[in-house]
Amino acid sequence: MSTPLESDHAEARFEPLLADRLDEVLRVENRAYALPWSRANFIDALHSGYQAQMLMADGYLLGYFVAMKGVDEVHLLNITVAPEYQGQGWSRLLLEALAIWARGQGAEWLWLEVRVGNLRALHVYEAHGYRRVGLRKEYYPAQHGKREDAIVMSLRL
Repeated sequence: MSTPLESDHAEARFEPLLADRLDEVLRVENRAYALPWSRANFIDALHSGYQAQMLMADGYLLGYFVAMKGVDEVHLLNITVAPEYQGQGWSRLLLEALAIWARGQGAEWLWLEVRVGNLRALHVYEAHGYRRVGLRKEYYPAQHGKREDAIVMSLRL
C-alpha cells in the first residue's frame, strides 16, 4: 500500500477539520493516544468556533490541530500527527501553520500544556522555541484513574 510519503508527487495541504471528517480524525486520535479526545471533545471545539485544521496529502490524514483564540493569545488544545507519520517533520509544519494563523489573529503568545511523560512532544515544542513556564499538578487523566502533571509552555510570537 502506498502512503503519501512514498509518492514523488504527494502534496501536503491544510483543510478545515469539519464534523463530517471526525470518523477519520478519531481513527488517528485513538491510535495516537492511550487517553484520546472523544468525539464530544471535538464536537464541542468545533461548535465553539475553535481553529481546527487537518494536514492532508493524497487523501491521507497526516495530522491536525485544534486551537482556541483568546484576547492576545492562542491556546493549543490538541495537536496530533498520525503514528505512521511521526518523526518525519510534520509536527513542525503543524506548529508553524498554527503560529501563522495566531499572528494573523493578533495573538502575541501561544500557550499549551503537555504531559510530563511525553518527552517526544516536549522535545518538538522546545525545538520550535516554546519555553517551559509552569506546572499544572494532576492536570491530565491517566491510566487506572490516576492523574498526570502537565508542563505549561509558551511561545512569544
